[in-house]
Amino acid sequence: MHNEIIKDIGEKELIRRVAEYMPINQASDDCALIKTKREDLLINTDLMVENTHFNYKIISPRDLGWKAITTNYSDLVSSGCIEFVGVNIGLVLTPNTEWKWVNELYEGFSEALNKFGGSILGGDCSRGENKMISITAIGLQSKLKLRRNACKPGEIILTTGIHGLSKLGLLIKENQIKKEIFNLDKKLIDQSINAFCRPIPKHQTLKKILLASESFMKKEIGCTDSSDGFYQAIFDLSKESKCKAVIDYQKIPKDNNWPDGEPWDQHYFFGGEDYELLISLPRDWASKLIQMDKDITEIGYFTHGSPNVEIKNYPNKNNLYNNSYTHF
Repeated sequence: MHNEIIKDIGEKELIRRVAEYMPINQASDDCALIKTKREDLLINTDLMVENTHFNYKIISPRDLGWKAITTNYSDLVSSGCIEFVGVNIGLVLTPNTEWKWVNELYEGFSEALNKFGGSILGGDCSRGENKMISITAIGLQSKLKLRRNACKPGEIILTTGIHGLSKLGLLIKENQIKKEIFNLDKKLIDQSINAFCRPIPKHQTLKKILLASESFMKKEIGCTDSSDGFYQAIFDLSKESKCKAVIDYQKIPKDNNWPDGEPWDQHYFFGGEDYELLISLPRDWASKLIQMDKDITEIGYFTHGSPNVEIKNYPNKNNLYNNSYTHF
């Protein structure tokens, strides 16, 4: 009998086990909440590893710097961050890394920080066999907390935008999809590559949620981002909130030029790295929010039942299968 290795247990089980060393529910969201006398802080850390998350063939160092910041900020937003404070940056570099690469990486960091707020607070560097970027992002918690475990049966599920674009952008950059063969629209191609290289955190959505909440007394609502994929995000909400999610396939928003067929549905549901928000709200609150933002769409609801995701009105004869990316 061999000792367990990480490949055997997988990413989700690894997180569950190490969570036993943390305060209760600390690992159920992507951010830690640190209470202070004046302001409550949200803190998040993400890693990007060369040849796992990026390589020089598919993304420039400037775009990589932008993406490293904005993906961390997306986690802060999905927990209720009202203001970005800044980031600590850890770098692992190979000895033969060119200074030009590092300089362009930091130009990307700076572009994102200038756009969304915050500053570089510090960091560390070391050498290694592959490049690695570690970002620890800090933000201020709003009066309304956004949590994966706050969804309630009867609430409406909303999405802030379209999914699948980042996955398509990656496939195009890797030459796994030939644009000519699929006759993809140029606008869709450009939009997808931009979604992959230059994601935008939904930092304005929280302000709209707060504006729409004036007649509601809730201090927490259900929310997560779709960095791990559309389906996985909804499943995480369902699991942490201990209720069932029902999604209407006919209601999910798609680009007008998005191709039909099961492979394209797989990209949409399980592609990942879209950084949209999935939100759970009472019906009246959801209706007010939709009126305020035309990009926010009702796609389903939560109900009593075992944690699960049911897809209603799916038109293809074969069921979707979960091929979301996992480490190990």
